Amino acid sequence: MNFKLAASDYDGTLFRNETISSDDVKGVHAWRKAGNKFGVVSGRDLGMLTPQLQHYGIGFDYAVCNNGAIICDADGKVLFEGRIEPRILKAVSEEPCVQASFHFAFSAKDRTYLCHESEGSWIMREGKQWSFPVIYIEEKDILTLPQIHQFSLGFADPADSTAAAEALNAKYGEYLHAYPNRCSLDITPPGISKSSGIEHLKQLMGWQDAEVFAIGDEVNDLSMIEAYHGFTVDTARDAIKAKARASYAGVGAMLEANL
Repeated sequence: MNFKLAASDYDGTLFRNETISSDDVKGVHAWRKAGNKFGVVSGRDLGMLTPQLQHYGIGFDYAVCNNGAIICDADGKVLFEGRIEPRILKAVSEEPCVQASFHFAFSAKDRTYLCHESEGSWIMREGKQWSFPVIYIEEKDILTLPQIHQFSLGFADPADSTAAAEALNAKYGEYLHAYPNRCSLDITPPGISKSSGIEHLKQLMGWQDAEVFAIGDEVNDLSMIEAYHGFTVDTARDAIKAKARASYAGVGAMLEANL
């Protein structure tokens, strides 16, 4: 099976300035028309990502969401879902650095559970915008949640997100991994990353021989940028650019250059 496999981050990479550009839409279309595969590898929930791709006219062959903790095919069928133990979710939620978050969002395959919400949270707003179920719970209900594959937090200052990630990885590294992404913090099962998600996808789909072209713009993208000698966008921070093979104006430009 001879084709190329593109893996694009969403926020800050494909979705920039509150939209997806026409150049990026055209680039994805040309890439897939040539017989290659395209998908998004994102920290977002599956149900909040795929409606946006459809809205902007982005065709896709797969989605790797929640930093690799859930994988689906082009039809939205879930092929893999990770799991964080409820007792770990509860223990983490009680940490002082976590209590400073303005929401607790627990991702299941078909909905998000939300509590500890305060001003600054965007979860319910996006859920309503994209018709994705967001269920309010209380903190006491965390132990009774169904299978959860990502626990997401939000902070006003990126430094608080980074500090919380360092504290949680140091204390709970056997049970989870915390990925800071600007003001967000995504907590996944251990061993989960965007690069592991791509490798797992290739195995599930029988795409092991495909050459991967990864592009992202933030810390949680580094695993796939480094694993596949990948790319970034011109608006990325210098620290990300230093790890990338090259930077491009957008995803469409990267796809065109490597078509």
